[in-house]
Amino acid sequence: MGIEVNFEGKVALITGASSGLGARFAKVLAHAGAQVVLASRRIERLKELRAEIEADGGAAHVVALDVTDYGSIKSAIAHAETEAGPIDILVNNSGVSTTQRLLDVTPEDYAFVMDTNQRGAFFVAQETAKRMVARAKGNPKKQHRIINIASVAGLRVLPQIGIYCMSKAAVVQMTKAMALEWGKYGINVNAICPGYISTEINEEYFSSEQGQKLVDMLPRKRTGKPEDLDGLLLLLAAEESHFINGAIITADDGMSVQ
Repeated sequence: MGIEVNFEGKVALITGASSGLGARFAKVLAHAGAQVVLASRRIERLKELRAEIEADGGAAHVVALDVTDYGSIKSAIAHAETEAGPIDILVNNSGVSTTQRLLDVTPEDYAFVMDTNQRGAFFVAQETAKRMVARAKGNPKKQHRIINIASVAGLRVLPQIGIYCMSKAAVVQMTKAMALEWGKYGINVNAICPGYISTEINEEYFSSEQGQKLVDMLPRKRTGKPEDLDGLLLLLAAEESHFINGAIITADDGMSVQ
């Protein structure tokens, strides 16, 4: 007996979709049949991604979203549902980081990371969940999925990215709190904690001498690729995952068990 993942009739909102993991998540869900709503500040990049998805036979929409702006969050989610329909799946992916020692962190650095990774992620999920809860009250069997993209850095401290680690640890606890509170409405909230994944944003660093030293310290001396998260994403987005709620799942090639 096999399980076929099919998201036809589903609407998925992906934040931070203009590059990296977010772009990959959007392509994977679109390929599986979902209408995807691509959200970020970089509209031109989103339009390019939409063209790629449509050329592959998928359906995609573009909305402007600045997760550090509460008004932008509310208008973007309203726009998304006007364009594509009620959101069934949220991939809460927007994230930023800085590299520095804690003694060198400025208030501006702190706000830059926390406003996106923690505050922004919370209010995107909250605004989406408000609409999901309202629909669930009219249709108790309706299922929704929220997938928060945390990090292995939210589970263990990594050097020189302490603020990032703190922000992602907050996302881990946020995921559990949301799962506890919203589960009764058929909203499953889970988190993916990737390890080191090579994307266009960081591939130059990983190919540098310093980056290679880091890679050599990893269990299998390699970084992951965005496609290494495909299976986990599809699992958590699928209706078949209805018994998985509040899970914090690492995808780090064994890094967290060293």
